[in-house]
Amino acid sequence: MWVCLRENCVIDDATGLGFHAKSCPKAEKIVSDFVNEHIHKAPSLAAVLITMHFHDCFIRGCDGSVLLNNTNKQVEKNASPNLTVRGFDFIEGIKSLVEAACPGVVSCANILTLATRDSIVATGGLFWQVPTGRRDGLVSNLSESTRNIPTPFDNFTTLQTKFNNARLDLNDLVILSGKMPFS
Repeated sequence: MWVCLRENCVIDDATGLGFHAKSCPKAEKIVSDFVNEHIHKAPSLAAVLITMHFHDCFIRGCDGSVLLNNTNKQVEKNASPNLTVRGFDFIEGIKSLVEAACPGVVSCANILTLATRDSIVATGGLFWQVPTGRRDGLVSNLSESTRNIPTPFDNFTTLQTKFNNARLDLNDLVILSGKMPFS
């Protein structure tokens, strides 16, 4: 299963496996340990993290912008398609541990991606390699999310349009619609 949606990933030439091997060598273990310690208390969180990651990647690429807050609340997490998404505190818990070990080194985008993968593995899913090195986005826009994230109420034509706008094809639509717990 691929959660990072092809060209939509905010990845540059420096991104790759083991990106933080020197700058924060324990980062992936910190994420994995936290997930393994806590996911069994709420195993449904694995599906929720897939949804959160999908919604994050669908708008501006996998940049962690779904995690951003601001004072006027006009951010992605407050968009109607994200109102049922939970797990923000879970990601924040991981972020605080990673920050304690390596301040300012590992992006929230990488933490969300790793936590999503690790939660799937911890609940019996397959393991896949996750390239890291994503940079956090600085823009989070409520109206972009409201307008662009697929909803359970979209008809097939609308879904095709939304996926095409995100540079995804019919195959991506079928695979993700069959795998995603759209919320």
